Amino acid sequence: MTAAQALGVSYVMPVLNEAGYLRDAVASVLGQDYAGDKEIVLALGPSIDSTDEVAAELAAEDHRVKLVHNPQGRTPIGLNLAIKASQYPIVVRVDAHSELAPTYTARGVDTMFRVGAHDVGGLMDARGKNPLQRAIAAAYHSPWGLGGAAYHSGAPEGPAESAYLGIFRREVFDEVGYYDESLHRAQDWELCLRIRQAGHKVWFDPELQTAYYPRDTYKDLAAQSYASGVWRGELSRRYPDGKSIRHDLPPLMVVGTTLGAVAWLIDPWLTSEAPGAVRLVLNLLKLAPVGYAGLVVFATLTGKRTTLKEKLLMLGVFPSIHFPWAIGFVKGRVRGAQGTLDRGRVRS
Repeated sequence: MTAAQALGVSYVMPVLNEAGYLRDAVASVLGQDYAGDKEIVLALGPSIDSTDEVAAELAAEDHRVKLVHNPQGRTPIGLNLAIKASQYPIVVRVDAHSELAPTYTARGVDTMFRVGAHDVGGLMDARGKNPLQRAIAAAYHSPWGLGGAAYHSGAPEGPAESAYLGIFRREVFDEVGYYDESLHRAQDWELCLRIRQAGHKVWFDPELQTAYYPRDTYKDLAAQSYASGVWRGELSRRYPDGKSIRHDLPPLMVVGTTLGAVAWLIDPWLTSEAPGAVRLVLNLLKLAPVGYAGLVVFATLTGKRTTLKEKLLMLGVFPSIHFPWAIGFVKGRVRGAQGTLDRGRVRS
């Protein structure tokens, strides 16, 4: 056991409508192979399922489970409430849809002190409990799904722009502040920006793996993708340096495929007298939806760990990620997020 592993750890988890996942998520935290003291603080939003009852049972069964109430139900508010109610020098963000590998905490804390980082994250290992959820998980792992971020598709260990979930030194919150409560989503990226601006390291360690269970319906996936796009657009308004070329590709894809579909529709109505330049433009535009369809088929066929049924389901997964995200990004970039919620998560 290293000196770092003797430090107590506080896990903080925002919870909303997670009755089917909460018990397993908490068990993966309390079962960590880690020598230091542990506690987990659940920030309970206004769930409409039996989440609160499950949380109360967990707290009654183990004194290390603490509950705080988050009436607004928003993730950054819940995280801040949980952090302030916790006590140990290491703070680990966890998610009710995730399960930590047994050595996650020990590895993460060792890495933090080994490299002198203030925030450490690892791989989001998307998994599924039914065919559609497994198809969505496979799309998350694909570089064509969520853009190939390190914590989805993997990368060498090293400094990072952001971290999935995050293992923090508590003092960093005193120095740079807590999660920005005006951001309903993407608050992790913004916090990491402040940590980096303060001269501290955000670090990616691919040996850290967290099982994550994504949405399990097309509707909920599309709603999540739309909200993610909106808030990424909002961030690009606030922080132009945080925008990259990969954020422009989905909107360009939507424009191209839409114009291409229009070209296919109007082509039969063109007369033989139509200028050659017009026909050339239409023929070029018609390639866009064909190219996108080809990309979806290619991404589906190269998807890992998928059965034939899951591959067929993936044909609908990629558009359910790309189109809502792109439309949301344009909306957020032009008009701001305006309090957009993830309707795949908020059911009330």
